[in-house]
Amino acid sequence: MNVTLRQLRVFQSVAATGNFSRTGDAVGLTQPAVSRCITELEAQLGLQLLNRTTREVTLTEAGQHLAARLPRALEELDNTLLDVQDMATARRGRVRVASSPTLSASLMPDCIAHCQATHPGLELLMLDRIQSAVLASILTGEVDFGVVIDPGDREALHCETILTEPFCLACPPTHRLARKRQVRWADLQGEPLVLLDHDSGSRRLIDRALADHGITGPVAHEVGHPTTIFRMLDAGLGISVIPTLALPPEGLARLAVRPLIPRVDRDIVLAHRRHRALSPLAQTAWELVREVAGRRG
Repeated sequence: MNVTLRQLRVFQSVAATGNFSRTGDAVGLTQPAVSRCITELEAQLGLQLLNRTTREVTLTEAGQHLAARLPRALEELDNTLLDVQDMATARRGRVRVASSPTLSASLMPDCIAHCQATHPGLELLMLDRIQSAVLASILTGEVDFGVVIDPGDREALHCETILTEPFCLACPPTHRLARKRQVRWADLQGEPLVLLDHDSGSRRLIDRALADHGITGPVAHEVGHPTTIFRMLDAGLGISVIPTLALPPEGLARLAVRPLIPRVDRDIVLAHRRHRALSPLAQTAWELVREVAGRRG
């Protein structure tokens, strides 16, 4: 069945006026066009809705039944369309965003604070998870979008890079490498490394950089959070390669941080499921996170 909204509205007007000419004036159609709409509607329904004579137009039993129920159905449809249209200008509501731990600790608090200051009706709800769980929550639709380290495989995702940052070296201030202004990757050979584990989005990139620069040997310790790394380095258990955003804003008073050369970067990206458009409110949140990250850049 291929009944159009125009056909139904034309029928509703004819049922109310009992006249094709007045209906044409009301809906902006010629009398023949009104007649054609009714004929097409009857053909789709397989029923005659109107009795037509040269003097009057009256409803058949089927027409009376349709005319009695149609106003309520059209009103419900109008209300539904208005509700959907209102989403385009929605200013209030909740947007769920998942982010990996280093970003949850460094970038997202500023995003949430900025959201509260500039969009008081928008509640930015953060889910702090390891990267694999963030990606899973995006693909299942549990969250509107995620903030992650470059996931590599982007086939199922729409991604936008919002920030690029380098990896750096962290070590005890008494370590031999702390005496250098810059440290070459090759200088890490033979050192006990304390690294983020493979649940981190950064570990894949760190392993690749180490391999590219000929660093071999087992990793001494693998941990889940940068704070643990800092405590282990402070205890003299090794040195580490960490992303810049993992450094606390106040710096590391008990550790030395040095640039690694040649520079190796990681990309911070916003990601949502491909072929699934963001709601206008989620799009506002997406742009807000992008703006805050741009200031960091």
